[in-house]
Amino acid sequence: MNEVHTLLRDTPATAIPAGDKLTLPSGLNVFITQTLGGNVTVRTDQGLFRIAREDAGAIGGFAAGAADAHAPAVGEFSEQAVWDTLKTCFDPEIPVNIVDLGLVYDMAVEKTPSGGHAVEVKMTLTAPGCGMGPVIAEDARAKIAALPTVESAKVHIVWDPQWTPQMISDIGRKTLGLE
Repeated sequence: MNEVHTLLRDTPATAIPAGDKLTLPSGLNVFITQTLGGNVTVRTDQGLFRIAREDAGAIGGFAAGAADAHAPAVGEFSEQAVWDTLKTCFDPEIPVNIVDLGLVYDMAVEKTPSGGHAVEVKMTLTAPGCGMGPVIAEDARAKIAALPTVESAKVHIVWDPQWTPQMISDIGRKTLGLE
């Protein structure tokens, strides 16, 4: 991960942690710091940036398919499939998925009149001022919406109860070296 890569074209990105959308210029040298959940976090002299999976091919010398290693399995719809999908969503600064980080507070699934599913998730963030919240929530929403028979997917950011590190699962604690 300490290898330098060069952007092959102007690349849309999101500044971390502000959440501002911008374009990184072609020819910019980047260091990949995380490739979890299909997106790529890169470090430059100007800071950290999240490059969405659909733009990861702009990173020279990087196999864009490697960013999809945590893609959910496609199959029948189930609540477990939603949870598994949520486990493919990551804060771009923390190598633990949003479920094991303790950010997902509630998930509800309802059958729609046409036999499909409507899914609503309530999640929080590690800090109220995190500009990446809408980006993480949209990543989760889009992945849920892509599941079979999902007709509607909504992800709401909530602040009650306030997140604390005690909400991190045992798996998350192990990943972060907090055991």
